[in-house]
Amino acid sequence: MSSLGELVAGIAHEINNPVNFILGNLNHASEYTQNFIDLFHLYQKYYPNPQVEITQKIDEIDIDFLIEDFPQIISSMHKGTKRLAQMIYSLRHFSRRDDSLAQLTNIHEGIDTTLLILQYRLKDTSDRPAIQVIKEYGKLPLLECFPGPLNQVFMNLFGNAIDAIEESFLTSHLSLLEDKGKITICTDLEEQSSVVTIKIADNGIGMTEEIKQRLSEPMFTSKPIGKGTGLGLSISRQIIEEKHGGAIWFTSNVGQGTEFWIEIPLIQRSLS
Repeated sequence: MSSLGELVAGIAHEINNPVNFILGNLNHASEYTQNFIDLFHLYQKYYPNPQVEITQKIDEIDIDFLIEDFPQIISSMHKGTKRLAQMIYSLRHFSRRDDSLAQLTNIHEGIDTTLLILQYRLKDTSDRPAIQVIKEYGKLPLLECFPGPLNQVFMNLFGNAIDAIEESFLTSHLSLLEDKGKITICTDLEEQSSVVTIKIADNGIGMTEEIKQRLSEPMFTSKPIGKGTGLGLSISRQIIEEKHGGAIWFTSNVGQGTEFWIEIPLIQRSLS
């Protein structure tokens, strides 16, 4: 996972410079386009009867359509490039390599970054409507943690929640016409114990008693062959319990969904 994080961060860094170059030039292109349009309108105002050749060219290229459409093309390119820049930022933030020491981190930013990377999986598909994400964020101070590994935990839990919701639609636990997949994220601070609590709940298919009893076993997975490795929860538990001195547990019922609880000390005792 560490090597993969370094690879992703390196690729994101290399892409970042040309994307920023394109984004900066699109700002100028938008301004220049508007200047040309304004100049053309001045020509129309003061020279309403141009030469025949000019009139023919205006009709040939459909100048009214160009004046309306070209700024929209520039605007779409600008929005798309900004979206790409945002994704690059998210990848760099998600795969932070400076995890040798705990850092003061905005935990909500890590959650939002992970959700942005998974946005393509939250959109509607032919098998289900879009998955709704409900954020109930508490007022939290900066958390002393290892942000890269913690983001990996979020990625695993969100990915599992999406899988469970998709399975619910496939097995008709959720109706395509009446139901929506939902992931609810709650954060809170227990001030007396200085512990941050993160709850991630879904309304997916849930787990049987057999799966719940075996879920912590390394290499065990309830997913089809080729889809799950059986390492996700095992690694997540190691990151939360061993690396952060916290705790992770869950509740689940078939047909009612699953809720994971994570507790992390606000300050890492070994470093305080």
